[in-house]
Amino acid sequence: MQVSTDIDIDQMDYRLLRELTRDGRASDVALSERVHLSSTAVGRRRKLLEDRGMVQGYSADLSLSRLGFGTTVIVAIELSSQAEHVLNEFEQAVSQCPSMSFCSFVSGDTDFIMMVHVKSFEHYDSVYRKELSTLPHVAKIRSSFVMRKVLDRKVPAAVLAVQP
Repeated sequence: MQVSTDIDIDQMDYRLLRELTRDGRASDVALSERVHLSSTAVGRRRKLLEDRGMVQGYSADLSLSRLGFGTTVIVAIELSSQAEHVLNEFEQAVSQCPSMSFCSFVSGDTDFIMMVHVKSFEHYDSVYRKELSTLPHVAKIRSSFVMRKVLDRKVPAAVLAVQP
């Protein structure tokens, strides 16, 4: 499989990226042991990957269920129009919704797909009434409750399996 990127990265960079996705807090020394490279070289490569935008940041992977938000809802939104001003107004309004963790403009029968994390069905009812139903230009809202998480990767394994 051939990957097209503006920036060339080699097999060692892929190994380093794989390790960083497993543990973004790992020190250069720990990473150097895992990828068999000096810690100085690891630090230099990590900095270069960050500067090139291939590593966009580091964050904690929180347990939403332990924080009381154990219910995930996938929401499909159809708008009344796909005119540019309609899309812009909708996107701007969604960015102000505190319950949304993900929203993408998609192709197909639906215009936007969102992810909402709530405490309960009753909590979702409140989010639906106070946030979703107040969004501009919404023609239809379809909600699907996640029954069981089967896979939740931040980066698909295939992305980092590619070898130059």
